[in-house]
Amino acid sequence: MKAILVKQPGGPEQLILGEYEKPLPGPYDLLVKVHATALNRADTLQRQGKYPPPKGASPILGLEIAGEVAEAGINCTRFKKGDKVFGLLPGGGYAEYAIIDENMAMPVPDNLSMEEAAAIPEVFMTAYQALFWLGKLQPGERALIHAGASGVGTAAIQLARAQKAEVLVTASEWKLHACKELGAHKTINYQDPEVPFDDEVLAYTNSEGVDVIVDFIAGPYFKQNIECLRTDGRLVILASLGGGKVEDFDLRKILVKRLQVIGSTLRSRTKEYQIKLTQDMSNFAMPLFKSGAIKPVVDSVYDWQDVAEAHRYMESNKNIGKIVLRVS
Repeated sequence: MKAILVKQPGGPEQLILGEYEKPLPGPYDLLVKVHATALNRADTLQRQGKYPPPKGASPILGLEIAGEVAEAGINCTRFKKGDKVFGLLPGGGYAEYAIIDENMAMPVPDNLSMEEAAAIPEVFMTAYQALFWLGKLQPGERALIHAGASGVGTAAIQLARAQKAEVLVTASEWKLHACKELGAHKTINYQDPEVPFDDEVLAYTNSEGVDVIVDFIAGPYFKQNIECLRTDGRLVILASLGGGKVEDFDLRKILVKRLQVIGSTLRSRTKEYQIKLTQDMSNFAMPLFKSGAIKPVVDSVYDWQDVAEAHRYMESNKNIGKIVLRVS
């Protein structure tokens, strides 16, 4: 089969369309003819040799797919050949064919294209996990979502609104309108040198703060995040894009406000964990996708032969929502 391969660790120019052995489905697996996949930060890190795939996972990039079942394992009962499915993978999405555990697959809603379906799994499952499983977000609470125009950010805004929470976001100034359109109640330009985001948050909330923060920046935002949290607040850290070090911080602030600081990843979780997360997210969000109440946000669609250009675009941080590859 054809697949996107990495010649050697490095920049986007190392990505080539080549040949790779077609995978074989196990008894509980679906072999999916891939119509679309989507880019994630993990893909760019793996391409650079900084994020190896989990043990036993395909070395091919790609953590999510949408496509058509080409073959179902002998013990599969939920899907059959010809069904349209999408879902999360530990790897292997940038290919003509991919393997997915049947319990990780979801049916593509009739009102969504393959490109839209491919834009759902990683970001909506990550956002659902952060907001509800880890952050315990409740109706009427406040959530602060950093990188609100990112793939996970656009998903988190919509999920938090569906939970009837009040949503605050940070993003670049030119991306704030998109966050507002998705339902954010308060948008904050994190690049404003005159007003730090924590001052904006506290001013907007009458110094009360927020209940849950979803953060990807880590070190540089840590002190401000702690200031933004109200008593019994939860900080969920999903990445360390700004660095992992915090200097000169008084840990007593965490004790006084009874705060929880939670770190998490998704790709390295057990299959059982990911299956349960898939089921919970699907039960909550699938009716909303079908009704159009929430939607995947697709910034752009590239033919997979232009994968290097797509990676360069992701690394430029210009996208609002997901970057999708159409597998032609």
